[in-house]
Amino acid sequence: MPISIKSEREINLMKECADILVETHQLIAKHIKVGMPTKDIDAIAEKFIRSKNAVPSFKGLYGFPNATCISMNEAVVHGIPSNRRLKSGDIVSVDLGVYYKGYHTDAARTHPVGEVSEDKLKLIEVTRESFFEGLKYAKAGNHLGQISAAIQDYVDKFGYGVVRDLVGHGIGKIVHEEPQIPNYKTLRRGVKLRKGMALAIEPMINMGTWQVRTLEDNWTVVTRDGLPSAHYENTIIITEDEPLNLTINA
Repeated sequence: MPISIKSEREINLMKECADILVETHQLIAKHIKVGMPTKDIDAIAEKFIRSKNAVPSFKGLYGFPNATCISMNEAVVHGIPSNRRLKSGDIVSVDLGVYYKGYHTDAARTHPVGEVSEDKLKLIEVTRESFFEGLKYAKAGNHLGQISAAIQDYVDKFGYGVVRDLVGHGIGKIVHEEPQIPNYKTLRRGVKLRKGMALAIEPMINMGTWQVRTLEDNWTVVTRDGLPSAHYENTIIITEDEPLNLTINA
């Protein structure tokens, strides 16, 4: 599939979509509390998205059963909401997409629950900051590999593992468009960035090994060593100058 270059009209539609996504994440953040079942967080998100005449991008995507991916502690991504209740000391990643007026946007955040250890808080912080290190290179004329290398270079300073089995992606009319966006260095420079590219950049960073495995539910990806993982993602647009971050306020 060729890389889609968005027109000004398409970018404006994606902005509208992103506004709903941002509001949904802000609503979710208010409900990240001790004792909250993750399925209730999912229900709140879906109800709000549909109230805006939008659709949860992930529900039914490849057969996924819910509106949100909610991944706790050692779960990296693709966690299925359930009756499991949030406990003090947990960290919980919420990955969420919205489809509106023909376009998708995608963003993820990792939240601390109650009293969380300094080690876990540091992991969340480094994961977020690694995104912004990569974002410095998200400019027309640069290469995709520069984003990837900047993320890994930053994370390596802290001795964390950068997940290699899962990557970011282009986004637009389809949730997962080209190009794929690794969060780690590769031998190739990657595609040249062009004005109008829409990218979902999403570092997934583990406290220990980068290696992961998938649970028997065929969805939830967890760290192989059982140590915590954090996830941070935004949908951005490449411009001639600084990138446009559509979901920064989520």
